Amino acid sequence: MKPLAIVTGVGPGTGSSLVRRFVDGGYQVAMIARDASRLDALAAELPDAFAVPCDVTDTPALLAALEATRARAGVPAVVVHNAVGGAFANFMDVAPETLQTNFDINVMALFQLARWAAPLMIEQGKGAIMVSGNTSAQRGKAMFAGFAPTKAAQRILAESLARDLGPKGVHVAYLVIDAVIDVPWTRQAFPQAEDDFFIKPSAIADEIFHLAHQDRSAWSFLAEVRPFRENW
Repeated sequence: MKPLAIVTGVGPGTGSSLVRRFVDGGYQVAMIARDASRLDALAAELPDAFAVPCDVTDTPALLAALEATRARAGVPAVVVHNAVGGAFANFMDVAPETLQTNFDINVMALFQLARWAAPLMIEQGKGAIMVSGNTSAQRGKAMFAGFAPTKAAQRILAESLARDLGPKGVHVAYLVIDAVIDVPWTRQAFPQAEDDFFIKPSAIADEIFHLAHQDRSAWSFLAEVRPFRENW
């Protein structure tokens, strides 16, 4: 049986690219997202990927989906938390409920995924938990008050997981994406931007795949990717 990778947040950009990369790398992939029709379409294209429709903020539904995945495909070798909740406004304009929802997606869903997957991976003596992040995890800009606090908390949670689980054989890594991801809505938002302004979802997927397969003697926790023209 092929090893299992679980990917949350399978949308048209990074999530779909992650699924394709892990399928190409010899995995069967459980795809978690709310849009069942999108997942079904991708599963029809990729026989080694299967749909697990679920809202990651609904903890009972998430845990049920994970157990169904385990029953079908076994213990995951890799879990990638790519689901993201965002908001872009100053703190007076962001509804408290929005911040809470983003926290539930970015932090609590990772917490629940790790609590479910880590014991299984420890028993296997190996495993990887990967998290897609961004520069909001490292700084709080004025228009990111509904987003940056949750990504910073996510990074700190991932670091706590890495320090706990690393010595037990489970690799946890956090990828900071310092870029605008090339998806249709960002192309509309930056209509004058040249192609090399954006980061390719496939390149993000390549890096997460690489992190998940690092030699144990050279594990990374915090990694960064950005376009070569990005001002940082």
